[in-house]
Amino acid sequence: MSFGELLMKQSDELEKLASRLRRAHADNCTLVVGLTGSVACGKSTLAAALSDVLSRTHSVENVSTDGFLCPNNELEARGLMMRKGFPESYDNTGMRWAITRVRVLPAVFPVHSHGTYDIDPALARTIAPPDILLLEGLGFTPPSGEERAGEPDILVYLDAETPHIETWFLDRFMQFWHAAADDPTSFYRRFRGMTEKEARTFACTEVWEKINLPNLENHILPLRERADIIVRKDAEHRLLAA
Repeated sequence: MSFGELLMKQSDELEKLASRLRRAHADNCTLVVGLTGSVACGKSTLAAALSDVLSRTHSVENVSTDGFLCPNNELEARGLMMRKGFPESYDNTGMRWAITRVRVLPAVFPVHSHGTYDIDPALARTIAPPDILLLEGLGFTPPSGEERAGEPDILVYLDAETPHIETWFLDRFMQFWHAAADDPTSFYRRFRGMTEKEARTFACTEVWEKINLPNLENHILPLRERADIIVRKDAEHRLLAA
C-alpha cells in the first residue's frame, strides 16, 4: 500500500496535524508552512494529503522548493551538479522573495521537473495569497531566532529511520529508471545502459551514500531539532502518534 493510501486511512493523525495549522492561521494573513525532511521520505505525498484536508476550511496552495533549485547549466558552471539539493544549490534569494511577496500579492513560483531533472519555465505557477501556503522540500535554513518575512512561519519535519529512507529512495530511483525506457526525454535515460542490478548499485553507492546521505546528516537533520512540529513514519509509511 502506498503512503498516500495509508494517509487516507489515517485520517485522525492527519486531522491532528491540520488542526494545529488551522489554529496557527490568523485571519487576513497568509500562513507559510515549511515541510521538510530527507529526500524520498514522502514530503510531497504528505503535503498533498494535508492540502486536501486543510482546503475544507481554508484556501490552500501547495508548492515545492525544488523550483528554487538553480538550473542545471548554472550548477554545472559552478561545479555543483553533484551537490544538487544541498543548501548552496538553491536560489535562496528567490525563495525568500516569493515567500515575502505571496503574503500580500500574487507571486511566481518556478517548478522543477523530475522527468528532465531541471527547472521547466513552462511549468511556473503564479499564486495569489492563500490562507495557507504549504512549501515542501529542501533548501530551508535553521531559524534565525528572528521572524523574517522570507521564512516560513512554521516548520514541519517529516522524520523516519535512515535505513527506511534509503530503501524508499532506491525504490523511487528504480521507478524512474524503469519509466525512462519509454521516455527519451527523461534524465534517467542515461542510466538505461546499466542492468537493473547495476542501476540499483549505482543509486546506492554513488547517489545515496555520496550525495543524499551526507546532505541528510549535515544539512537536513539539524532542522529537526529546530522544527515546530515533527511528524514520524514507520517502515510501512504509517504515521506515528506524537
